[in-house]
Amino acid sequence: MTAPIHGVAVDAGSGLAAAIRQARGPRAQPDDLLRFKQAVLAAFGPVATTLLVDAALGPQLLPLYPQGCAPMLAFEADVYQIAGADRITVLPDNLTVADYPGLAVRLLKFFLWYAPDDDPALNARKQALVARIGADCVAQGISFLMEPLVYHPTAQPGTAAFAALKPDLVRRAVETFADPRFCVHTLKIEVPVDLGFVDGFGPPQRSLSQARAAFRAVTSAARGLPVVFLSAGVPFARFEASLRLAQTSGARFDGFMCGRALWSDAIGVFGTAGEAAMSDWLITTGRARFARLVAAVEGRDAA
Repeated sequence: MTAPIHGVAVDAGSGLAAAIRQARGPRAQPDDLLRFKQAVLAAFGPVATTLLVDAALGPQLLPLYPQGCAPMLAFEADVYQIAGADRITVLPDNLTVADYPGLAVRLLKFFLWYAPDDDPALNARKQALVARIGADCVAQGISFLMEPLVYHPTAQPGTAAFAALKPDLVRRAVETFADPRFCVHTLKIEVPVDLGFVDGFGPPQRSLSQARAAFRAVTSAARGLPVVFLSAGVPFARFEASLRLAQTSGARFDGFMCGRALWSDAIGVFGTAGEAAMSDWLITTGRARFARLVAAVEGRDAA
């Protein structure tokens, strides 16, 4: 992948299917998840540089990509599905890395829950898994986008305790997987601060200056690898504000990968007003949101 990266993610699996089923109620159909993803691809494919789909339905969506939008295929059984308390990602049973070239997919994304302060033996197992996937990507001539999602053994996300730790956790995870032995081409990382605890957004645990410093620290830890920020399911306005803060920090980053912040409101539209209204919402409101994110990373005022 080369910058700029203006990406859309619709790799959600069972969780998204359940949300659509609930929204649709008695009108739910077995193929609603596929139809929703087709609508997201139709709306954002013409404007995104890449669009990420899941391993289960992705192969059916690949023929629908427009020219100029690079297909990216997740290498996970079900996004955020993990194996027990160890939080090790479950790999797909329908795909191997060797299948990607035959599908004309040159971008593989893999996510992993990672706690820098967890049991060193567990982290060694996780690192070995990432190194194996990276080596397979090199062997197949495809680019590896790695997504380390941080956690802490005791502090819970959304709390002041976790917010205090998050910049260092993200920086250490980035530093780990930027090591050349993992063969990562691009790092898809979390915003390193919880804006809910930054001055001007919530109880000021840290100042705007300190938040900007956190962005610089985490991107510097990437050792020159391309970095994109993910939305992590936060509301759209919060992610847009995060990208603007990153842009004004002076940090070097290469764009964004955004999912639910762009399209989650379309689920309710699908449920209440049907497929055509959903598609219209994605093309109008969804694309307008996307344009705002592009403006944010480019340092321009939103239209």
